[in-house]
Amino acid sequence: MGRWTASSAPGDGIGVTGIDESVASPWLETPDQVATRLATDLEHGLGESDATRRLQRHGRNELLAAERPTPARLLARQFVNTMVLILAVAGVVTYLVGDRTDSVVIAVIVVLNAVAGFVQEYRAERAMDELTELTSDAAVVVRAGTARDVPATELVPGDVVRLVAGDVVPADVRLVHTAGLRVAEAALTGESEPVDKSVHALVADAGFVGDRENMAYKGTAIVDGRGEAVVVATGMATELGSIAAMLTSGRITTPLQRRLASLGHRLAIVAIGLCVVVFTAGVARGEPASTMLVTAVSLAVAAIPEGLPAVVTVALALGARRMARQRALIRRLPAVETLGAVTVICTDKTGTLTQNRMAVERVWTASAIHGIEGDGYSPSGRVTVDGGADRPPDPDLATAGRIAAACNDAAIHETDDGWVAVGDPTEGALLTMAHRVGSTGVVPARVAEIPFDPGRRRMATVHDGPDGTFWIAVKGALDALVPLLAGDAPVDEVVAAGDALAADGYRVLALAERTIAGVPADLADVERDLRLVALVGISDPLRPGVAGAVATCGAAGVATVMITGDHPRTAGAIGRRLGLVTSDAAVMTGQEVDELDDDALTERVEDVRVFARSSPAQKLRIVDAWRRRGAVVAMTGDGVNDAPALQRADIGIAMGRSGTGVSREAADMVLADDNFVTIVSAVHEGRRIFDNLRRFVRYLLTTNSSEVWVMLAGPFLGLPLPLTAAQILWINLVTDGLPAVALGLEPAEPDTMRRPPRSPRTSILSGGLWQQSVVVGLLMAGIVLPLELFAEARDWPWRTMGFTTLALLQLGNALSVRSETRSLRAVGLRSNPVLVLAVIASMVAQLATVYVPFLQEAFDTEPLTALHLAVVIPLSTVTFFAVEGDKVRRRRARERAATGSGGQVAERPSFQ
Repeated sequence: MGRWTASSAPGDGIGVTGIDESVASPWLETPDQVATRLATDLEHGLGESDATRRLQRHGRNELLAAERPTPARLLARQFVNTMVLILAVAGVVTYLVGDRTDSVVIAVIVVLNAVAGFVQEYRAERAMDELTELTSDAAVVVRAGTARDVPATELVPGDVVRLVAGDVVPADVRLVHTAGLRVAEAALTGESEPVDKSVHALVADAGFVGDRENMAYKGTAIVDGRGEAVVVATGMATELGSIAAMLTSGRITTPLQRRLASLGHRLAIVAIGLCVVVFTAGVARGEPASTMLVTAVSLAVAAIPEGLPAVVTVALALGARRMARQRALIRRLPAVETLGAVTVICTDKTGTLTQNRMAVERVWTASAIHGIEGDGYSPSGRVTVDGGADRPPDPDLATAGRIAAACNDAAIHETDDGWVAVGDPTEGALLTMAHRVGSTGVVPARVAEIPFDPGRRRMATVHDGPDGTFWIAVKGALDALVPLLAGDAPVDEVVAAGDALAADGYRVLALAERTIAGVPADLADVERDLRLVALVGISDPLRPGVAGAVATCGAAGVATVMITGDHPRTAGAIGRRLGLVTSDAAVMTGQEVDELDDDALTERVEDVRVFARSSPAQKLRIVDAWRRRGAVVAMTGDGVNDAPALQRADIGIAMGRSGTGVSREAADMVLADDNFVTIVSAVHEGRRIFDNLRRFVRYLLTTNSSEVWVMLAGPFLGLPLPLTAAQILWINLVTDGLPAVALGLEPAEPDTMRRPPRSPRTSILSGGLWQQSVVVGLLMAGIVLPLELFAEARDWPWRTMGFTTLALLQLGNALSVRSETRSLRAVGLRSNPVLVLAVIASMVAQLATVYVPFLQEAFDTEPLTALHLAVVIPLSTVTFFAVEGDKVRRRRARERAATGSGGQVAERPSFQ
C-alpha cells in the first residue's frame, strides 16, 4: 500500500465529523497520531452512533466479488468455439441430407465437450468463495468504553479491537498494545515463521507487508499473546481485499486452446472452399445438383476432424487420471497439455520448495560444526560432523541438546499423519534436535523461569542441579546473549560463527548455561556470566528431491524462478542450495521490482532467478513480464498471496496439503503431496499428451486430405464420382474412430524430457506437419486414382476397389505415424496394443461393407474376388513402407551430420 486509506472509495477521505479519516502509511506514525487521524479514542473506542455512520460511509467489512456468469451463460460459452460451431452446422446439414449416424456422432461429441468445459469452469469460479472463508465471523470491539462481541462485517475504521491467541485478525489494524503477540502471516506474505509484533512506529517506510511489525492484517492468525489495535482499513480496502480484486481479472486461454482455435479457423475456410469447388465442378460436369450437394457436404465433413474435440478430451482426461495416480490433481483439463508447453516455473518458496516448518540443521560448537538430519519432527535422525565422522563425541553438542530441551515449552508427539509439534514452531525444532542428539533424558526439573519476551529476545529457565546447586539454561538471539557472557568468552569467534550461519540463510539462536549455588531474589540476575555452549542454525528445510527436480527442469529447458516474501538473505541461501543463484547479489527485491516500469522489468526478468520480499501485486508483474517475453508460465504456491498469480499464469499449481483453499480454487492443478518433484512428472505427461495430439492431427489431416485429393482430381481424370457420399462418410467415421483415439494412448518418446520446450507461438501444425499431411495425402490419392482408372478399364468393381484401398491405406498410416523418427519395429506393437486392436477392428468393419449384403446396398459396393484383393492388398501397404523408408533416410542423414562425415545436412520436407 503505497498510499493507504481507510476508505474503500478513491478520494473518500473526509469523515462524517469533518475530520480526515485517511492517513498515509499508518506504520510510520505513533498510535496516538493514527487515532487522531481516525478521530477515535484508543481507550474508549468509537461511539455507537459514530460507528453506525461510518458503517454507512465505508460499507460492510466484507470482500466483494465481481459479477460472475450464471450457469446458463457458462454453458452457452462452451459453444462459442470455431471448431464446435463448424461441427454443429455440419451435424445439422448431414442430418438434413439423410446421414443420421454421422450427425448423431457429431452431436454427442459437441454435447460432451460442452459439458466437460462447463464443469471445469464452474468449479474454477469458486476462488472468491474460498477467500471469504478466511475472514473471521466475530470480533471483540471496544465501543463507548465497553468491550463486546460484534459481527466482523460491522467493523469500521477507527474501531478499537482486542486480539488474543487463536483469533483471526478481522480487519487491517494498527497495533497499539501488545503482550508477546505473534502473528502467522505465511498465507499472506509467504513468511514461514510467525512474526513478533510491536507497537513502535517504524523509522523507514516498509513497502513489503511482512516488514510492518506494528500492523496486523485481515485473514492472518494470532499464534501467541494478546494485543489491542485500531482498525485502519476494512473490506476491499484491506490487503486481503486487494488480493480479492486481483482475482476478478479472469483467466487466460491456454496454448492448446489457442492452437485448436487457430486450427478450427483454417479448417473452416478449407471446408467452405471444398463445398463450393466440388459442388460447382460436379454440376458443371452434368451431375445432378442434389447429388453434388450431398457429396460436397460429405466431403466438407470429411475435411473436418470432428473427432478432434473428443480425442482431445479423452487424451486430457486419461492424462489427468495418470497424473492423479502420481498425486497431481487436475482441476481444468487443458492444464494437462499446458504443462508440456511450460518454459518457466515461477515457484513460491515456503511450503513449495521448502517444508513450511522450522528445523535445526546446523549446530556450531567451539570444536566442530554438526549437521542435524531427520524427517519432520521425528525424534529419530542423524548427526554428522564437518571434517569427518570419526571425531570423538562432542560434549558441548550433548549440552546444547540438554539446553534446547530444558529451555523449552513445546512438545512433540506422533499422530496418524506423523510427528507434530505442539507450541512454538522454533521450540518444536529445538526439542526435535535435542532428541536427535540424545539429550532429552537428562533434563532436570524446572523450578523457575523467565519467559521469552520479544523485547528481551531471550528465555531462561532454572533447574535443580547436583548437590543443592541450580542449573540455568538460556536461549535467545546471539546479540541479546553476547553482553551476558562471561568475561573470558571468545566473543569475536562466536560472532563470526553466527555471521557465517546467517550468511547461509539460517536463523541463528544461541544456547548458554550457568550453574549457581542459589536462586537470587531478582531472578533476572541469573542471566549473567553465561557460558555460550552452541549456536544453532534454524531454517525451513528443502523438500526431499527438490534440488534434483529443479535440475531436471533445467535439462528439459524449463527455467525455475523462485518468488518469495522472505528476506533476501534467506531467499538467496535457498537459491544457492537449489543452484538458482551463486550470490545474494543475484536476488531482486520487491522494492527493486517497483522501481522498474513494465518494459524495464520485461528486459530484466530473464536474468533473475530469485525474487525476495515480493507482494501479490509484484508476483503478478513478474508473471506478466515473463509472458510478455513469450514464455508459458507455471506458477506454484500455497498462500492467499499466491492466488492472483496462480490465476494469471498459464497454469497455476497449488499445494494440496499446506495450501489454502483460496490458492487451490485459483489453481489449475493441485499437488496432493505438496511435492515440487511431482511437477517434473506432470511436465513429462504434458509433453507426451501434446505429442499424441500432434500424432492425431497429422494422421487425420493426412487421411482427410487424401479423400479431398481423390474427390477433386477424379473428375479431371475422366472418372465419375470416385467415391459416393456414403463411402466418404464411412471412411471418415472409421478412421476418425478407434484408431485415432488409440493414438492418444501412445507412450512417451525416450527423449521427451531431453528436448527443449516448444515455443508457445508454435502452431500445432508446425514442424512441417501440414506439408507432411499434404504429401502423404497426395501419395494415397496417387495410388487410389490410377487403380480406379485401371479397374474401370477392365470392368472390375473399380469404385469398391478404390474405396477399400483408400480405407486400408489410412489404417496403415495409423501405424506409421506413431513416431516421427523411430520405425514401427523399434516402437513395437506391444507398446500400444489398443491401437493394434483398433486397426484390426476397423479392417474387419471395412471388409464387412464389401461382403455383407445389406451393407453392400447401403454403401453401393460389390464383393471383391481373390484377384481383386491380390491387387488391393499390396497397394494398401505402399504408404506405410514409404513413410517407414523416409524415417530411415532421415535418421541416416542426422547420423552423418552428427559424425561430420556428411557435412551440414539440411532437412527437406518429408513424409513425417
